[in-house]
Amino acid sequence: MHSTPRFLQGVFGFTGHGLPKPVPVDPALAFTVPAGKTAQALYFRGGNSSGELVTVVLVRDGRPMRYFPIGARADVHVPLRVVEDLLGGTVLELHLAAPEGVEGTLVVDFGLVEV
Repeated sequence: MHSTPRFLQGVFGFTGHGLPKPVPVDPALAFTVPAGKTAQALYFRGGNSSGELVTVVLVRDGRPMRYFPIGARADVHVPLRVVEDLLGGTVLELHLAAPEGVEGTLVVDFGLVEV
């Protein structure tokens, strides 16, 4: 079986809109599983330069799927090995929830495998 690694990653500036209001970080942090394929999330790594707790939200087809809190000036690494299959057509996006007005830089590395 042939598999292809996929990564949603980069360094992004952000301004918080409130912890209960996750917003998309950047169009580069979106992935649609191709028709006829499946994907599995493998890991999430993230860093936060701000002095406040922020949360990266993995959104699946418009609904929150997983939450990754990242402490003030801290980082997080969460292995997700084969949690569940994501079927063709599934849309994944990474959103960010941060206290209103908080500014900082988010470093994201979200790994998937497509089979």
